[in-house]
Amino acid sequence: MEPSGLEVLSTLHPVSSGSGTCNNNARSSIKELLCSETGALFSLDCSLNPIPFFVRAGSRHVRTLSRAPPDRSRLKPRAEAHKGFAMPLSAMTALSVLGLLGAALSYPDWTTVNRVEAPDQTPPRPPHILFIMTDDQGFNDIGYHNRRMRTPALDRLAAEGVKLENYYIQPVCTPSRSQLLTGRYQIHTGLQHSIIRSRQPSCLPFDIRTLPQSLQDLGYSTHMVGKWHLGFYKHECLPTRRGFHSYFGSLTGSVDYYSYKSCDGPGVCGFDLREDERVAWGQGGRYSTHLYAQRVRSILAAHDPQSQPLFIFLSFQAVHTPLQTPREYLYPYRSMRNTFRRKYSAMVSAVDEAVRNVTYALRNYGYYENSVIIFSTDNGGQPLFGGSNWPLRGRKGTYWEGGVRGIGFVHSPLLKQKRRVSKALIHISDWYPTLTRLAGGNDSHTQGLDGFDVWEAISDGRESPRFEILHNIDPLYNPARHGSLHTGFGIWNTEVQASIRVGDWKLLTGNPGYGDWIPPQVLGSFPESWWMLERHMEAKKTLWLFNVAEDPYERYDLSDHRQDVVKHLLSRLSFYNRTSVPVRYPSEDPRADPSRNGGAWGPWEPDGELKETFKIKKRKIKKQKRKFNKMKSFFRRLNMRIMSNRI
Repeated sequence: MEPSGLEVLSTLHPVSSGSGTCNNNARSSIKELLCSETGALFSLDCSLNPIPFFVRAGSRHVRTLSRAPPDRSRLKPRAEAHKGFAMPLSAMTALSVLGLLGAALSYPDWTTVNRVEAPDQTPPRPPHILFIMTDDQGFNDIGYHNRRMRTPALDRLAAEGVKLENYYIQPVCTPSRSQLLTGRYQIHTGLQHSIIRSRQPSCLPFDIRTLPQSLQDLGYSTHMVGKWHLGFYKHECLPTRRGFHSYFGSLTGSVDYYSYKSCDGPGVCGFDLREDERVAWGQGGRYSTHLYAQRVRSILAAHDPQSQPLFIFLSFQAVHTPLQTPREYLYPYRSMRNTFRRKYSAMVSAVDEAVRNVTYALRNYGYYENSVIIFSTDNGGQPLFGGSNWPLRGRKGTYWEGGVRGIGFVHSPLLKQKRRVSKALIHISDWYPTLTRLAGGNDSHTQGLDGFDVWEAISDGRESPRFEILHNIDPLYNPARHGSLHTGFGIWNTEVQASIRVGDWKLLTGNPGYGDWIPPQVLGSFPESWWMLERHMEAKKTLWLFNVAEDPYERYDLSDHRQDVVKHLLSRLSFYNRTSVPVRYPSEDPRADPSRNGGAWGPWEPDGELKETFKIKKRKIKKQKRKFNKMKSFFRRLNMRIMSNRI
């Protein structure tokens, strides 16, 4: 009986992990069948040897060696084959077997051993996160916004990632940093007025969890390097108590870049460089931008990227005053006449080199392929000291676009759509929920936040879930003289400094700050004139409305033409104001003076445990004093009785 196709296939042996050929018996059966049934149809040379195939040992995939194409001269179709020839069933079976074998031999995954593995169902490893923040870097102070600014490393990272061109921050240091680490508007943390000064007994509220604390819960190793500026009057305020496993940097808002001396008023100066909770005496002398970058590289070198995900917050003091930089960075800007602008630009280039060195370390130590790099400024630039927000209106400390619209980009191999510009509306408070979700967190880690998870908007190019941004409501700022509840249609008192964006519309009330457009070329060498101009300038208006999508430079006030929009945005301000907490802006504490604390800035109030211990000791001392006084009183009375008896 003729063997069927299935019987022939059943004689085959599976392919081994090494090299091999089909079973010899199987070859003979196939050969006999093909020659007996097709020899009458084709002139087939049945003496051809089978062509071996090979499997690379230890490989997941079969690699079939290249074979010479068949000699088609051996296949000579007969004329009678086309003259009503009826093919036997066995011949059809043989041809079917031949087709199956050809497909099996040519397809690399035809055995159980070499099947393509199912997709890995294990969840992706949490990425390593590097968040880089600069201080007082203006919108016009990076190479891809201004060709005169030399920032090749930053430009390349941004070009290969996603540029955030609708990204908002806060006008000054402390509010931006607090919103980054808490994911909440400053009206919900009590930090809605100004910054935390060095002698103020204030810091981030203790009952609010921070981003690094949430990342610690998700298994991250968390580290901070650089400027803190979120309060330090108690040990509980320090970065190591707010979620960072390690800290190296300065606690105050501004220090000398070499000596790390920080002053808060005439004669109130001290050393400000800390490692964890200790004063880092002896670390001075190195330029802080270089020192901070070196510390980050040391952290990367000491950590195993495969063992635990890493979160590093690199918070440069640059390019905040004082304007100091190594001389080698000044040379490319030697043609700039403005001394402040020249030094400022050199400091930006120093930051660029530091970022280049840090990202090189990410690649060198095996972090890069599973990493997310985020770059952000903390507020707008200060034209008085070399910064530029051109062509945006306003500067640092104001709610015009120049004060609150920041430079930002994301660079990561994990991005699905790279090399593009994103117009998605994003706020600095969005990083908390975004990074927490990216790290594997769930809703329990993001409850009560004002920020949104914007990763899909950044990575996939989807629409941002954010529709509005409360820039701030500051009831303590100098009230506008011409503001009133009447001007705010009975909804809002326009003497209060406030600003909000809803959709494409932006509303400002009260005194939003100095709002001029300052091209870099008009900055003088003696900026005191700008201070005088601002001091004598007071707008009579207390309410502005702009369509910042069509008018990003805020040149055309539409408040008189779109009162319907004005009323809607005023009602949103009123809503947010009802949710705000009281402002925390205490008076300065003389105990903070570094001269009382060993010459360095640091906590001056005892911790909770120390305070309780102190109270207990104080109660014991009082109790002992009462006992002593009772004994003293007893002996006094006894002595009086003895003396009276003698008399």
